[in-house]
Amino acid sequence: MSDSPRLRVAGLRAGYGDSTVIRDLNLDVGAGEVAVVVGPNGHGKTTLLRAISGLLKPTGGQVELDGTDVVGQSAERISGLGLVHVPQGDGLFPEMTVEENLLMGAFGGGAWRSRRTELAKIYDRFPVVAARAHQRARTLSGGERRLVGLGRALMRTSQIMLIDEPSLGLAPVAIDTVYEAIGDLKSGGATIVLVEENFTHVGQIADSVHVLETGTIVASGSYAELSVDPTIVQTYLGSV
Repeated sequence: MSDSPRLRVAGLRAGYGDSTVIRDLNLDVGAGEVAVVVGPNGHGKTTLLRAISGLLKPTGGQVELDGTDVVGQSAERISGLGLVHVPQGDGLFPEMTVEENLLMGAFGGGAWRSRRTELAKIYDRFPVVAARAHQRARTLSGGERRLVGLGRALMRTSQIMLIDEPSLGLAPVAIDTVYEAIGDLKSGGATIVLVEENFTHVGQIADSVHVLETGTIVASGSYAELSVDPTIVQTYLGSV
């Protein structure tokens, strides 16, 4: 891994209207690393990802991709630089087939030209998605829908992935499947910022864990370090 971060967030401020949600937040993520952001609901985890990806315009600070500040650029432009945002839930079109949903991820920029190549890679990586290619998305299980959502993000040959609460609403067996897939993405060299409320499943993939409260990071460390800190566990993480 390089010492220079692929993603650097410095002094970031963002919010909605007159309400500031993210306050002077700093976060560095190295190439091929998985940084997990945990914390209570309503404290800014989703807002952080939206501000990084350009879906929400920051009011201050910097977001650098490979040293280039992208604050103020459009979400489409930022995506074109290799960053892909996988939002909460899956956002699939229920009456479209799995393959049609995947192809939606290739619209824009030059991704459409390589759509068949990327589609083949996704089917190879996620065999269950390949097996459901011609089913309507509404017929899938929750875990299968999450995998299709990840696959759709990969249609843009992303280098940096923002993944928002992939375990939300899933049964334990489905969570295991989704996290196995995220582990495969890490093994393939992806740089990932993963937001979760559930701390339990991140231990095997996290290079660093950051606790977010009231819009700022109040603690950072390895999973092993934070999971044995009684104050951190009791206040922020619950049972691990």
